[in-house]
Amino acid sequence: MLTGEEFGRLFETFERTAFRLETLAEYDVEEEREEIARFLAGEDMGPEWDDNPWVRSMTDKGKRVSRVHVLRSPLTDYLRYELAAYPGNIKAGESIGIIDLTERNADGLPEHDFWLFDDRDVYRMHYTPDGRFLGGELLPADRFPEYRGYQDLALSRAVPFARYWERHH
Repeated sequence: MLTGEEFGRLFETFERTAFRLETLAEYDVEEEREEIARFLAGEDMGPEWDDNPWVRSMTDKGKRVSRVHVLRSPLTDYLRYELAAYPGNIKAGESIGIIDLTERNADGLPEHDFWLFDDRDVYRMHYTPDGRFLGGELLPADRFPEYRGYQDLALSRAVPFARYWERHH
């Protein structure tokens, strides 16, 4: 299981594509706590929100980054924060889709997060019940076709973030 910096290094070493399925309503990320508090207080979030530097560090090298977030309205405070940050991710080059379970069905998708890198490696993400990241588990190569199928299914069910945001914001 990869954690912390080891897991973070995957975002520097993948060559072409990174896809994430997100499924939690809360993620407990220590580095985000202060920013979430500022967001919930209605403060200015600064220029990094307008063009996410972490996403830009990948897309500037010609890499494609995408995600589908499975969620349910009404949104938790964490999801309101995360979705408010998505336009800056999109400006930096990330493609984001939303599956809102109050509007669409996600049958056939796993109820856990994963990352697919370079159409080759699958990392199943493990979290505590309160959303703290425990680590990413590299799954055996023979599981790849199953997770590629999940990616295709998620992309086919998702609506583009901009369309979702327009209807719900």
